[in-house]
Amino acid sequence: MEKDEDKQEPIKELKLYKIASELLQTERAYVTRLYLLDQVFCTKLTEEAGKGTFPVEVVKGIFSNVGSIHTFHSQFLLPGLETRMSQWDSTPRIGDILAQLAPFLRMYAEYVKNFDNAMDLLKQWMERSAQFNAIIQDIQSQEACGNLTLQHHMLEPVQRVPRYEMLLKDYLKKLPEDDPDRSQAEKSLNIISMAATHSNTAIRKMENLKKLMEIYEMLGGEEDIVNPSNELIKEGQILKLAARNTSSMEIYLILFNNMLLYCVPKFSLVGQRFTVRTRVGVEGMKVLETSNDDYPHTFQVSGKERTLELQASSEQDKEDWIKAFQKTIEIFQQKNETFKSASKEVVDEVSVSRKSNLELGKRAPRWIRDNEVTMCMKCKEPFNPLTRRRHHCRACGYVVCYKCSDYKASLRYDGNKLNKVCKDCYFILTGRMDAEEPVSGKKRGILEIEAAQVSGNSVLCGFLQHSTDRTKPCQRVWCVIPQHDALVLYLYGAPQDVKAQCTIPLLGYQVEDVQRSLDHPPTSFRLRQSKSVHYFTADTEEVKLRWLGVICKAVIGEMPECQTPDDGDLANGCHEGVPDGS
Repeated sequence: MEKDEDKQEPIKELKLYKIASELLQTERAYVTRLYLLDQVFCTKLTEEAGKGTFPVEVVKGIFSNVGSIHTFHSQFLLPGLETRMSQWDSTPRIGDILAQLAPFLRMYAEYVKNFDNAMDLLKQWMERSAQFNAIIQDIQSQEACGNLTLQHHMLEPVQRVPRYEMLLKDYLKKLPEDDPDRSQAEKSLNIISMAATHSNTAIRKMENLKKLMEIYEMLGGEEDIVNPSNELIKEGQILKLAARNTSSMEIYLILFNNMLLYCVPKFSLVGQRFTVRTRVGVEGMKVLETSNDDYPHTFQVSGKERTLELQASSEQDKEDWIKAFQKTIEIFQQKNETFKSASKEVVDEVSVSRKSNLELGKRAPRWIRDNEVTMCMKCKEPFNPLTRRRHHCRACGYVVCYKCSDYKASLRYDGNKLNKVCKDCYFILTGRMDAEEPVSGKKRGILEIEAAQVSGNSVLCGFLQHSTDRTKPCQRVWCVIPQHDALVLYLYGAPQDVKAQCTIPLLGYQVEDVQRSLDHPPTSFRLRQSKSVHYFTADTEEVKLRWLGVICKAVIGEMPECQTPDDGDLANGCHEGVPDGS
């Protein structure tokens, strides 16, 4: 027995040494990543912000206190671990070092708390500013980045604290009960575990966000799905049975907590890519098993937008899909019922004044809090921090989206000043007819054509970066060449805008390639006619060539053809990205 115990001692000591060595090695790699975030990404963007290209507050909002975290690890924790490992023979312990420095890990709370906001800001400005995006893309292409995006590197500080917790737990398992380092190691574990709790929540969010980014890239960057409110449930290849005959085609399904994307493969030189054929909302969705003698393992998914008859690869695969759909539908319905119940009292409270011409606008309403709703209380579209933000109707207090609050009316309680109100309150307060009814004698302007309407029947549509001055940052716009007006390019702020920002009659314009620069990457081109110049940048070379193929015909008066032939399954025209709801 004594001999066995004697043999176990060196083994335990070796295991403790390996854990301590792993801690040191991972700490060195981590400090290298912090240097990349702090001294490369943050510094380069701050320098450019100093030139006025974009606000310096944006850079601060993205990187938070990463500079302090870098300083702590590079100047205190890493040197302490290196010194201890060099003296391991005489001082074989790490608990005392961690106990001394662990309290400083509380600084991670600020970074983790800001993480969601940082991701939103980063996505927003990579789309808004060509120069901002170019700096990040340039750094990401360097060897030091290891082919990883800035988002991936920003996740490392969030992941680091749970890593300490895991290594320290392993260290304590191998540490003898009577070891003098035990009390210090346990003390540091308690502190680190508290900090890790916040990080683990952020990690789960980021893992979902990272998966959304992968799907976003897989879809060619044409679908606005990168939103913390979107949760990936299940994805995979499956067969879709045709509605008119018994033929089948391979498709790719992506199920989120609030929608289903039905995708088809598209040609790509870089990895597998798909185009979204249809979005089906989970609201009102049903799933049921079907029987087909020629095709086993089938089931049907029906929604407001589309009904799909699908064939799984096996009975187990079918069961997995059906369970995923049923659970998603059930959770969505529960949340919807909770939303209705929570707002019922408030709805009842304001409904009388909403419908009464005598009370509405005379008394300041009780505003419904932002966190009490997740969707527009008029059109029921989900909110998101970029394209559908929350607005309050000043007459009834409802929380609505920008589209449903694009009205103004005089309110008596505010001295008859014009205030932003929702559609219903506008018509009650002004006594006018509903906007859906035609107004006699009023003609729609040339720009007053809904983006979704023309995108659904277009020669080509999709996002491009646009500018009329190459010295200024480009703006991401939704571009459409309608089938009914194939010689005109319509520019919208978003795919669902009800009015175009401008139109470009293409006939007579010259189409030119733009020399590569920081402001204009190789996927850029411009349209020039006399003193009128429009700069455009596509996301990829492939997308650029598709647009040039259509525009080059339009400028000489030829009617361009659709870029993506319809196979009978897509009746909405040809486009590189179908806007939500079109």
